[in-house]
Amino acid sequence: MLKIFDLTETDFILKDYNSTKLSTGSYTWKTPSNIALVKYWGKQEPQIPENTSISFTLDACFTLTTLEYKLKLRHAELDSVSFDKNLKPVQVDENDFNFDVFFEGEKKEDFKPKISTFFKRIEKYVPFLKDFDFIIKSRNSFPHSSGIASSASGMSALALCVMSLERSLSEVEMTDEYFNKKASFLARLGSGSACRSIEGELIVWGNHSEINGSSNLFGVKYPYEIHENFKNYHDTILLVDEGEKQVSSTVGHKLMHNHPFAQQRFKQANENISKISEVLQNGDLKEFIAIVESEALSLHAMMMTSNPYFILMKPNTLKIINKIWEFRAETNSNICFTLDAGANVHILFPENEKERVNNFITSELIQFCQENHYICDRIGIGAKLVSNI
Repeated sequence: MLKIFDLTETDFILKDYNSTKLSTGSYTWKTPSNIALVKYWGKQEPQIPENTSISFTLDACFTLTTLEYKLKLRHAELDSVSFDKNLKPVQVDENDFNFDVFFEGEKKEDFKPKISTFFKRIEKYVPFLKDFDFIIKSRNSFPHSSGIASSASGMSALALCVMSLERSLSEVEMTDEYFNKKASFLARLGSGSACRSIEGELIVWGNHSEINGSSNLFGVKYPYEIHENFKNYHDTILLVDEGEKQVSSTVGHKLMHNHPFAQQRFKQANENISKISEVLQNGDLKEFIAIVESEALSLHAMMMTSNPYFILMKPNTLKIINKIWEFRAETNSNICFTLDAGANVHILFPENEKERVNNFITSELIQFCQENHYICDRIGIGAKLVSNI
């Protein structure tokens, strides 16, 4: 029997399916964002990471996506397909994907190119896509494009909706484990970090010799026992800047090609995977802090030393970081920060410090947030099917 972590690209190609099993319907998935502890920055085609990464799956920061589908009834098939009489046959252009996108209630033509690219990448693995018209409706629980990995939750939610459709059309029974792995595989082809948003609590993406089952093709659950110190870990996100990023992550990843420090960075990240894996098992919070904060600053150092160079941090980002360092020195707290590709600051801290740290955040840090906005989050368990109609 094929082991799930031995899966290759060809194992994800759907072969036995029947699109005429369904005429109309929808699937809705609620899928969390994630925050990387060891960062991935730089990739090869097709969406293969230059280094291994590991992330906490979040809970309160999520995308809710509904995929509505309607079967395209070809005139040649009308006599053989049973369908709702109210469903009008659609002229089929077999060279196109037919879909509309709505984000938070508004039609978004500017979202369509990215989704079209995603569909082109995954069509080989889910060949039924051109058999349906789709309407994609999505909303976030957090500001879009502000460095809270909205592409991670968004593309993983869409991948899960597609996988729900595949499960319904497939002639072969599908295990939940295969479902999750293929959803992660597909999500990766839309946004690399999206492959880490299918499950929880800790997800590893990228092949690493010391992480059993790890793969460049999909995210896997951290396979070892996690120390009690990291159970119910908190992530409070300070929204320093709720606007769209000046430079997208896609552009930033491309700038790692020919970057003068790229190879050293990839080596550093893979070494930090080894270090943090030990820490997650032995519960050393001080070493956890050192690795996580170094990783955050290394990520932004790559941005500031690329060609062209750019800075996503804001003055208030640095003020928050310095405040955290001062508080930690004074109190010996295990609070630390990390950053995604944006100005917002993720404040990580253990469950047993939540009262003290929350008081510090509200009294000292929210003044640096845009309109005092922040999000209280914690480690989550992964995506959830909300409805299947």
